[in-house]
Amino acid sequence: MKAVISAFLMFLIAIVAAGEEPGDTIAARQLQEIVIQAPKVVRKADMDMYHPSQSAVENSKNGIQLLRNLMIPTLSVNDALGTVSSGGQSVQVRINGREATVEQVQQLLPETIKRVEWIDNPGLRYNGATGVLNFIVANPVAGGSLMTNAQTALNTAWGKYRAAVKINNGRSQWGASANFKLTNHMSAYREYAERFTMPDGTKIERSEKPVGGYLSDTYGGLQLDYNYIKPDTTVFWVALHGYKQWPEASLYRSIMSQSTGSDNVLIRDFDTRDGFTPSFTAYLEQHLPHKQLIAVDFNGSFYNGRTRRSYTEEEDAGKGAMLSEVNTSIKDRNQAYGIEADYIKNWAQSRFTAGVNYKANRNRSTYENLDGEIFHQRQDRLYFFGEYFQRIKKVTLTAGIGAQYTSFKFKETGQGTDSWNIRPQFTFTYRPNQIHQLRLNFTSWQTPPSLAETNIVAQQVDAFQWTQGNPDIHTSQSYMLTLRYSYDIKRLSGSFGVRAFTSPDAIAPYTYWSQGRLITSYENSEGLQNLSFWLAPSFEAVPGWLWLEGMIQYRAERMKGTGYKLYNHDWSGQGGLIFQHWGWQAIVMYQRAQRDLWGQKISWGEDMSLIELEYNWKKWQFGAGVICPFTKYDQGARSFDPSHAYEKHIRMNDYPKYYLSISYNLQWGRQRRDARKIINADGEVTKSSAPGR
Repeated sequence: MKAVISAFLMFLIAIVAAGEEPGDTIAARQLQEIVIQAPKVVRKADMDMYHPSQSAVENSKNGIQLLRNLMIPTLSVNDALGTVSSGGQSVQVRINGREATVEQVQQLLPETIKRVEWIDNPGLRYNGATGVLNFIVANPVAGGSLMTNAQTALNTAWGKYRAAVKINNGRSQWGASANFKLTNHMSAYREYAERFTMPDGTKIERSEKPVGGYLSDTYGGLQLDYNYIKPDTTVFWVALHGYKQWPEASLYRSIMSQSTGSDNVLIRDFDTRDGFTPSFTAYLEQHLPHKQLIAVDFNGSFYNGRTRRSYTEEEDAGKGAMLSEVNTSIKDRNQAYGIEADYIKNWAQSRFTAGVNYKANRNRSTYENLDGEIFHQRQDRLYFFGEYFQRIKKVTLTAGIGAQYTSFKFKETGQGTDSWNIRPQFTFTYRPNQIHQLRLNFTSWQTPPSLAETNIVAQQVDAFQWTQGNPDIHTSQSYMLTLRYSYDIKRLSGSFGVRAFTSPDAIAPYTYWSQGRLITSYENSEGLQNLSFWLAPSFEAVPGWLWLEGMIQYRAERMKGTGYKLYNHDWSGQGGLIFQHWGWQAIVMYQRAQRDLWGQKISWGEDMSLIELEYNWKKWQFGAGVICPFTKYDQGARSFDPSHAYEKHIRMNDYPKYYLSISYNLQWGRQRRDARKIINADGEVTKSSAPGR
């Protein structure tokens, strides 16, 4: 917390210093006595467009590094961990309009990225995304490109490896890319203390003293793709992708003491999941006369995998009687299909968009621990929307409305729900010049219940706890109102604003006692509301050499459900320093994770710090860094449930984590615009989960 406050004070000093000489932020380049000027940030009505500077490109060897060097206010970018977030929420990333993963962005050559579009108020066709980053990429018309990167830790079995190649011929491009992430038996342990309150008022307290454990998360992906583009006429893109998850596992061993008298009980808690997910995507865009176009996208995926959990409690440090034994094994063969079709009509100062989106999930789960009992669940979602955009001098208006139908059914029991929801949206933007912009945005979206939240199978967690989904819950509705002011003056840019959010029927867990068991199920609660304020400046302290950036946020929230009403007040944010000159780049950053209230639990991700040093030489980049050099790895949760109050911390022994990296980029041929996909059908497959502590 002290680090966040110190960073905030540092940025306030920077704002005062920068205010001495206001003016336009202009990037200038002189060529034969002609000065070509362009704004650093071009603020459009529905997005901010960032054009990478030459130094940003030269000091980057992949798309995420370039994004980090753009210093976009409110964005937190971590290339070492492969994460992009804004205000504690994950950000949707796209490449030429088509939805992508962070790994795919990391495979982009910085030289091919012409601009990055930051959309902090996504429209209805983005289907509820909190923010969208769209990388506009150009590729050679004749020739190709190659990008490779390897990053490996020195003190643990951790590493990331990527490669991508593209071959071009006229209007066609063939591509192949691969990524592999290794996390193998990283030493970890769990601190856990809990208190059960029985229906008669009896309290049982249990605490764990860790004696060992590890985390594993190794996966890889391979993609083959082809795209064809005939400018202003036809775009065609097709891709085949395979994703392999090797056992994603966690093992925690601890000695537990109980208020009931047992004080030497060995707990072994083991979770693992593995599987293979092939997917196929096809996209067609056809331009019509009078500035019209039709776009159609199809996405299908299949998951074949298994989830397992083993939990035991043994007396006398594992040498005595077995007090509790839980074994869960679920084999999934799940499918998902999505198709979307959009119509867009453009005029000089306005645009109309209409679309329809359908997604189908077909899930087949075999519970091997229940004598092979099979359950089938089908999920269907149909979504219609229309949206109109109008520019009136310095003001732009966007208004739209959507309607979504969702259905969940279990074949074996016939249980499930059907519902219709309305999704309105409105945006008002006032931009007097390129320096200042004020935006008011209202948006809404629906969140369907997950497979685990509706699963009717009762699953044991430990000696006291069980979990069982609720097939009668329905899709929840969320509304958000945001007022944001953005500025770009001289060497200072950034934004500050306020955001109000409510989900009056948010899906949340609740607990109850039944026949000596504490059952966790799910309900449409009485609502989650929060109000947040943020300030996110970026300051070029020494032109061309040193940049300071960060974000600080305060959030107050309330959640109400069956038998409870809870409040949460939280400060979060990040601060960073980037120094670059003579081919060298040094990065120092700190991040305090957001603490989130959901149901009767507050959970948090890792508080992060990072020091990294990189050197660029021709087409090579060499780097070294350390993760968590001055912070302690901590990921956990705290429950305020009267029936089951607990506090949990996951900690790592292999931190600070030291690593080395090396990258090589090569491109040849002339540049052209790549195929740009403007819609993306949702065909993501769902997976079963075994409940744990």
